Parts: sequence; structure tokens; C-alpha cells
Amino acid sequence: MFVFKAAVVGAGTMGGEIAQTIANADVPVVLKDVDQRSVDRAIDNARALWQGRVDAGKMQAAELERKLALITGTTDYAVLGDVDFVIEAVAERMELKQMVFAELDAVTPGRTILASNTSALSIAEIADVTSRPDKVVGFHFFYPASVVRLIEVIEGEDTSAETAQTASNFAQTIRKMPIRSADTPGFVVNRIVSATASEFWRYQEESGTSIEELDKVVAESKAAPMGPFFLADLLGLDMVTQVTERMRECYGERFYVHKQMRELVAAGDLGAKTGKGFYDHGR
Repeated sequence: MFVFKAAVVGAGTMGGEIAQTIANADVPVVLKDVDQRSVDRAIDNARALWQGRVDAGKMQAAELERKLALITGTTDYAVLGDVDFVIEAVAERMELKQMVFAELDAVTPGRTILASNTSALSIAEIADVTSRPDKVVGFHFFYPASVVRLIEVIEGEDTSAETAQTASNFAQTIRKMPIRSADTPGFVVNRIVSATASEFWRYQEESGTSIEELDKVVAESKAAPMGPFFLADLLGLDMVTQVTERMRECYGERFYVHKQMRELVAAGDLGAKTGKGFYDHGR
């Protein structure tokens, strides 16, 4: 199956970048959210990403406008009547994802593949609310989606071989590198990243070393593009906490949630998206 038109449901930071990535590969994409302001903001952010290339002399202004026109913003599910591949990118809560998938199951053609950008939740459980579990698959991007080439393609219990292969092919179409994963908690990447970050979080609390110093050491060592605390801020402390707690439930004590991170989440300071987390992001 070839994907001629795609859709993204959820116009947050990740959803917006996913839509921009798809349009950048010349695939028409619908970007849907319940809030028109979120849709408008995501499209503005997509324009800004391309404008950076124009300013750097790597893209013509006319090409920017052509690619931007490939993104259709909407708050209405009716526009999804002819899409081949839908990516859900809403908050990391099972009940919310199941609600969205039940709605997508009702408004999209039976041939449409329904994909979730979940970073840790069960694909099989998400698929349970649909009439087409064979066409449900995980399609997990990494932040920032416009830059990071990796996508996890997660096969649920009922995901068909054709669905998984179509998802892998589509990842390559949008210039990403797919890796296939079973439907296990954390899949591949978060199982590794969360375990590594847990050691930094635990060490910081035990040693009293400053968060800034630890992040600086990691960044300067080139072991990662940025330190674990700054990365958590960018990803969203609520999501990071949820994923790590899920890993802890499934795999035990080697996964650890930083105490200050719990406190920040309880206070509503979720990182870059709220303007404050471990760092002040100036919003």
C-alpha cells in the first residue's frame, strides 16, 4: 500500500513537527486538533522551520510556500475522509488515545492505517477500541521530529505484516530510518534512554552535583547532543515522568524518577512547553 495522503491528530509541538516532516517530503497532510489556535501555531512553526532554510540559502521562498500549502489545518474530522495513514500525536494517556482511535475508526476509510506516536503505551490496548486492529501500528517519532531520523515501528498483537511494512515504507518516504519493535513497555529506545537517564537522576540526588554541571558534562563529552535534564525539559516532564514510572512498574528498580521532577510536574512546571522546568525557558 502506498501513502498518497496522511494526517496527524494533535497539533502540539510533536504533532506540528510531524506534519512539517511529512509535507517536507512532498506528501499532503491534514493537521487536526480540537483547538484552532494550536493548529495555527503549529503551521506557523512549520513555516519558521522552512524559513530557516530560506534564510540559510538552502531553499527558495517559492518552495517554502509550495510545501506549506501541503499542510491542511482543521478542527473537523470530516477532512480525513480520504487519508491513507493517520498518526495520532495526543497526550500520553491511554484513555485519551483510545478515544481518538475510536473516533478515527469511525471517520476514516477501512483501508486507512491508524498509527500512534506513543512512546510507551501498548499498541494492542490502543487497537482494542477499533474494528481494525490489524491496521493499527506504533509510529514513534523522536524530538525534534524535523531533525531526528529515527522512527520506531511497533507491531501490536494483531498488527498485520502488510501494515507494519507499509509503516516502514512510509517512514522511508518521509526520509526517516525505521526500526521494528515488538509491543513491549518502552519499546527499544525509551527502554535504553530511560535506564541511562535514571542513573543520572539518581546520581544527582545522591551527590548533590548541580543539574547544570551534569548536563554540561554530558554535552561536552559528545555522548549525547544535550544533557538528560535539559532533554527532559524539551520532551515534557509530565511525559518523561509517565514513561519512566511505566518502565519502573514493568522492569523494576533500575528505572528511577527524579524527586524534583515529580515536584515540578505536580506544580505544573512541565519544561519548555510551560516555560519552566529544570530550566527557565523564558515564556
